[in-house]
Amino acid sequence: MDRWVGVLVAVVVVAVVAWLMVRSWRRRTKRDEAMSAYPLPAAHSEPMLETEVLYVATTPIGQPIERLAVQGLAFRGAAHLEVRREGVVLRIAGEPANFIPADRISAAGEASYAIDRAVEPEGLVAISWIVRVDDPERVAPFVDSYLRARYPGDTARIIAAVNDIAAARIAPRPEHESEASDD
Repeated sequence: MDRWVGVLVAVVVVAVVAWLMVRSWRRRTKRDEAMSAYPLPAAHSEPMLETEVLYVATTPIGQPIERLAVQGLAFRGAAHLEVRREGVVLRIAGEPANFIPADRISAAGEASYAIDRAVEPEGLVAISWIVRVDDPERVAPFVDSYLRARYPGDTARIIAAVNDIAAARIAPRPEHESEASDD
């Protein structure tokens, strides 16, 4: 009889914990339903960098353990990263392609932990950007998206490529020649 009481208590505890987890995830998805990455542009340049990564999470900037349920970026997974002049394309397995325009990227850098992933010092890449918000009354927040490079040396290459496009926005050029002369 005592054994069945212990089993019943364990089942009730597991059921309550599972219910709380589901409830929490539903609230998070409701809270973040207006946020998403940007649509892929119709025309785009050749990739400056292509590599395989593990997508870890997207969090509010400076809060690496508060996961956001951003559409297309809510779940961890293997991904293909492309850095193009127009922005970053992240293709996570099982999700539609995500695009982060260069003019919405503020920087990329190294990180050591995010959500439930802790790695060696500077083992993650954190891309800081402004998320797309479909609600006109809501201010678009800055977020950090965390990636883990699959191959040695890719962390530095990803950071350099992302910072290059974030810092070098496409500027309009005058249509006529400069009046500067060689004299």
